[in-house]
Amino acid sequence: MTPVERVEGRAIPLGLANIDTDVIIAAEHLKTITRAGLGDHALASLRKVPGNVIDDPAHQSATILIAGANFGCGSSREHAVWALMDRGITAVIAPSFSDIFAGNAFKNGMVTVVLPQEAIDRLMVVAATDPVTVDLATMTVTTPFQDRFAFALDAFRRDCLLHGTDEIALTLASDAAIAAYEATAVMARTG
Repeated sequence: MTPVERVEGRAIPLGLANIDTDVIIAAEHLKTITRAGLGDHALASLRKVPGNVIDDPAHQSATILIAGANFGCGSSREHAVWALMDRGITAVIAPSFSDIFAGNAFKNGMVTVVLPQEAIDRLMVVAATDPVTVDLATMTVTTPFQDRFAFALDAFRRDCLLHGTDEIALTLASDAAIAAYEATAVMARTG
């Protein structure tokens, strides 16, 4: 997993509440085990609407998505996170997330930031024309207009994101202890 300290740049000011995983990526695109190309299908049903904010040329290189409450509700498809990340989104800011989406995001190195609706409203205005910065070191979201919104994140998740450590890396860090335990267990069984 790639370490994430700061995510800065343009943000897609989506703002819609209750965006479920089927809206993030439709079930028909879940037949793949590779992540490559899933970004082409991210938020496809919303992108079919003429003049949608997602396909606005000003947001083509966006690394942040600003959403409404209950983002990522629905089924537990990890493909939803993969699709957003394949599209270039590294952070999602919303008033709330489904637990499953937030867990999948963390496991894949995506930052989920919970902010109150008033902060979301302000960021929606700023994101229409200017960049936004999510900083894990200072635990803030900032704008070029001196807006500064503090957010909380589980300390374990923050540390893993900052260091690019996923569950596999954590397990491998204990390789010697695991091997010693297994050797002891084998000795106990064989007597």
